[in-house]
Amino acid sequence: MEPDTAQLTDRVERDSLVLREIENEIRKVIVGQDYLVDRLLVGLLVRGHLLIEGVPGLAKTLAVKTLARTLHVGFQRVQFTPDLLPADLLGTLIYDQKQGEFLPRKGPLFTNLLLADEINRAPAKVQSALLEAMEERQITLGDTTYALDDPFMVLATQNPLEQEGTYPLAEAQVDRFTLKLKLGYPTRSEEEAILDRMMVEREIDVRTVIDPLRLAELRNLSDSIYLDQKMKGYILDLVAATRDPSAAGCGDLEDLISFGASPRATLFLARAAKAVALLRGRGFVIPEDVKEIAVDVLRHRLVPTYEAEAEEVSSDDLVGRILDRIEVP
Repeated sequence: MEPDTAQLTDRVERDSLVLREIENEIRKVIVGQDYLVDRLLVGLLVRGHLLIEGVPGLAKTLAVKTLARTLHVGFQRVQFTPDLLPADLLGTLIYDQKQGEFLPRKGPLFTNLLLADEINRAPAKVQSALLEAMEERQITLGDTTYALDDPFMVLATQNPLEQEGTYPLAEAQVDRFTLKLKLGYPTRSEEEAILDRMMVEREIDVRTVIDPLRLAELRNLSDSIYLDQKMKGYILDLVAATRDPSAAGCGDLEDLISFGASPRATLFLARAAKAVALLRGRGFVIPEDVKEIAVDVLRHRLVPTYEAEAEEVSSDDLVGRILDRIEVP
């Protein structure tokens, strides 16, 4: 290990303790869901947006609200519905008779953490209203563009089962999400703990752990995690295999993938792997970090063919097969 990497690891071990504090505060409320809690912290570190998919009742909304309580930042929750309008998110211009001019009335997007609940219930116009905010970190009202505060993070939830009254997210919209998480049911012991903790409704005290300045320092630390040239090559090989499986030695997947991952996936996979390394207390990325987060980064960026759907091969299966085939450095 290089000397500077050793020093970086020492700093990571010290500074990552605050991430454990955030995790402990969330676990006062959330039972189980280790995967969800871990990925919320990854998204926070990489300045990304998260799409969380799961059936109702899996604590998706509660986890996001609890995360917001541990941070000294603004928080807004918007329940997406078919009759929602873009102005309900962005805001609008109101004419002030006294001043004789139009003044902005800012919408809930002007916040730090936005919980977009059941995002697939809103029509395309509303979904597209999020695009500028998610990608450019700015919102345009009339002729004026307003920069959003830092941090800005969209955490969207969707129900994968109910199709009536829902609108599929466009590919361009989905690609803006750094990670797509898929949640499952808790184990029996976890559900028993949920029953014991939540049977009587009460407010659980959650402590605010960090402010935006401290969060910015942690994000900069995540950016500085060492990524070896071989690890960069591994990430490039994984993403390239989604576009041209035959060239990557995955010829049997050629007829199962319509479209592969974009260069945005390469960037997000590298950043997310660094964040995983930070959470594990290391100052450098190892192959296991990439493999651990790869499915969450790539699952919504692969488009399976009709043949794959007929064979019941999901995008998760495709990413798993690619991970098995690509040589680990």
